[in-house]
Amino acid sequence: MLLACGVLADAQQLKKFYRIGYLSNTSPSAESARSEAVGKHLRELGYVEGQNISIDYRYGEGSFERVPKHAAELVALNCDVIVVFGGPIWVRALMDATKAIPIVMWVGGLDPVDTGVIKSFARSGGNVTGVTILAQI
Repeated sequence: MLLACGVLADAQQLKKFYRIGYLSNTSPSAESARSEAVGKHLRELGYVEGQNISIDYRYGEGSFERVPKHAAELVALNCDVIVVFGGPIWVRALMDATKAIPIVMWVGGLDPVDTGVIKSFARSGGNVTGVTILAQI
């Protein structure tokens, strides 16, 4: 009987539980609208926090000194992906902390090619991808 239970347990496929790292250069209160929107869109795609994903938040609150520590913490958690909102310094800290975990950036104002975050828009050349907003004034 115990053997049969073990075989049945092995036959059931467990759904993958994903861990998302979320690094922002702002504070939780300043970031709440964006993080709520991200959560809403994830739910629309079938990802529900606590059921099949967890999101580990880290906030720099404008302090560059916190960046390496937060990046190291998220990498130590073995996240499946890390989303970063901030400039190249924030992305670079993650790049220095991991070459294996995918990093999705949202960078405004600075060209990630010029700053060395990616090699080109067509092929990033590493574990970084994402969105940037470039504007000429």
